[in-house]
Amino acid sequence: MKLGMVGLGRMGANMARRLMGAGHSIVGYDPLPTAAEALRAEGAVTADSFDALVAALPAPRAVWVMVPAGEATEATLENLVTRLAPGDTVVEGGNSNYKDSQRRARTFADRGIDYIDVGTSGGVWGLAEGYSLMIGGDSAAVERLRPIFESLAPAKDRGWGRVGPSGAGHFTKMIHNGIEYGLMQAYAEGFSILKHKEDLDLDLHQVAEIWRHGSVVRSWLLDLTSSALKADPAMATIAPHVSDSGEGRWTVQEAIDLDVPAPVITLALLARLRSRDDESYADRLLAAMRQQFGGHAVKKA
Repeated sequence: MKLGMVGLGRMGANMARRLMGAGHSIVGYDPLPTAAEALRAEGAVTADSFDALVAALPAPRAVWVMVPAGEATEATLENLVTRLAPGDTVVEGGNSNYKDSQRRARTFADRGIDYIDVGTSGGVWGLAEGYSLMIGGDSAAVERLRPIFESLAPAKDRGWGRVGPSGAGHFTKMIHNGIEYGLMQAYAEGFSILKHKEDLDLDLHQVAEIWRHGSVVRSWLLDLTSSALKADPAMATIAPHVSDSGEGRWTVQEAIDLDVPAPVITLALLARLRSRDDESYADRLLAAMRQQFGGHAVKKA
């Protein structure tokens, strides 16, 4: 099957490599010419414009968009919607807000173009292990691209599926990432408690390795945690600053809108926000309050 791909950053390029390894033909395009060079050396055909990309694909065309969510995705889709024809399909695999996906699906449908939103998980390991694909959109359109999804997934019958109509794929991925926030925070807090019990002189990498086998808390996240602890047990080379892609925020907002309590995910998000405040005014004020009402000592800056 021949597929167009827009966005040849690390994840997009790895997805293209996995597809080529399964026998699919790829025509890639990225606004940064250097992004296509490595993939072209591996046998992929690359285009130097949206027009060239569309012209290189047989009708009905299928184009997978793998660029950062937000303005980059919006601009890419605006370029494609005027160039594609009825019967073509666009697949959007970034971390877009599901409401944007629903809006975009309506825009493309007005032109007779199918729009499939695919929540994609797997990160840098997807090339070797396969990607988890949560797919939203018309069932017939999804079925037409089954060979692509089967090739990207860990196996033909595992790790992928149509979960619902337009927006469902990105909604499911949003909740997936919210759960991920909570899991990561729980591991981080647990290992922090272990580290602070200094009189027991615990080897955190050893503990992680023990838990990886047979324990009820074993998981791929724990596997990765163990690797990180082996490389740098004290985390001395890592700054205590945790970013977020936005999907944790959207998950919390959705929980509020639906009146669903989600304290673990919410607190995990707040912990990430807290990690970025190197000069916390609130913490300074808390110390000042304790001094005012109780005469407690404060540490000077």
